[in-house]
Amino acid sequence: MPFSTDDSVDHPVSLYAATKKANELMAHTYSHLYGLPATGLRFFTVYGPWGRPDMALFKFTKAMLEGKSIDVYNYGKMKRDFTYIDDIAEAIIRLQDVIPHADTQWTVETGTPAASIAPYRVYNIGNSSPVELMDYIQALEDALGIEAKKNMLPLQPGDVLETSADTKALYEVIGFTPETTVKDGVKNFVNWYRDFYKV
Repeated sequence: MPFSTDDSVDHPVSLYAATKKANELMAHTYSHLYGLPATGLRFFTVYGPWGRPDMALFKFTKAMLEGKSIDVYNYGKMKRDFTYIDDIAEAIIRLQDVIPHADTQWTVETGTPAASIAPYRVYNIGNSSPVELMDYIQALEDALGIEAKKNMLPLQPGDVLETSADTKALYEVIGFTPETTVKDGVKNFVNWYRDFYKV
């Protein structure tokens, strides 16, 4: 911890993680076969306005405004590297002109999984500051002015206790790392949600 792009991800513990690895493998193979530069981006727990309705922040907000309880897995004892959408977008914009090149010195034995003899590169985009789920929920309670009714549950199979992005490689090429706090990001989401859904 934190997760580096230099770390092996060859043994995923969930189908979700396996699909992410498969995506990177297909991009790398295409890059290797056709010489097409490919950049892989690993987003860490993205949240914010226009977020997916199946993600925790959206589901929690909706449930709390409707007076329903929220499911809190592992009794809230897990941490996530919550990354605000504006920080993700900023990193993508800065990366669009960073074209990966083949590393002719790269070998399977000595090379990093984040690079290759193909024109291929992988970067983490995360806040690098894991936040405990209960603190995330507290930020939402503060933004909504509502205390959540919590349904405390055990850890789900295939889930991990903590995620944290090592963004050194990202900073080296674009001079930027995400820095929006959970408090500010959650407040922005709640303002958007209330405006969009008129609640």
